[in-house]
Amino acid sequence: MRGFSRTSTTPAPISSGLPPTANGPATLLEVMRGLSGSTLETVERGKTIFFPGDPAERVYLLRRGAVRLSRVYESGEEITVALLRENSLFGVLSLLTGQRSDRFYHAVAFTRVEMVAAPATSVRRAIEQDASVGLLLLQGLSSRILQTETMIETLTHRDMSSRLVSFLLVLCRDFGVPGADGITIDLRLSHQSIAEAIGSTRVTITRLLGDLRQAGLVQVDRKKITVFDPVALAKRFS
Repeated sequence: MRGFSRTSTTPAPISSGLPPTANGPATLLEVMRGLSGSTLETVERGKTIFFPGDPAERVYLLRRGAVRLSRVYESGEEITVALLRENSLFGVLSLLTGQRSDRFYHAVAFTRVEMVAAPATSVRRAIEQDASVGLLLLQGLSSRILQTETMIETLTHRDMSSRLVSFLLVLCRDFGVPGADGITIDLRLSHQSIAEAIGSTRVTITRLLGDLRQAGLVQVDRKKITVFDPVALAKRFS
């Protein structure tokens, strides 16, 4: 048995070509759902979607939730390279480079996720048939690369307080919901999950979040974090 589990998958509409575009250009979601062999899949929080070295047989589009991509190094250290939000495309790098046919990253459901999965062969065929599909995929990949660069910038902070603050600001940007009290990060985040994402420990994260609460910068309610003023938070630890 593998170290992950999925709920039963529900087949998406299957077609031999691209979805209709009568109402305008097809979206990436429409393209993915229209590919031969595509499925809708649900993965529970903390479960692995694919491991490094797994065959790159499917491409994924995240519909709901968040996915953590990480690299595992020879030392055993696991470093987060991206925290993907809704409408993010992943698992496509090997397909586009045309080189290694296995996975570079460890992909884990950071929250409960819903995603569309399509065979890499169907994606490749669609690109060959319609260049606009390749453009959509490149746009999705560009967004993923930007997320990776942002996460790398976050992890370059040696001081864990600054690293945590930088991570919270990234979450505010990508998962934040504005409200009367500030920006609420629309993810249920345990101290352990934050620690794993930024290379810290649960004890340290608990202490640092406590410091931020005492300073009147954040509020934590039922594992949801509200940042009262992102600008003030950024300035305090700049």
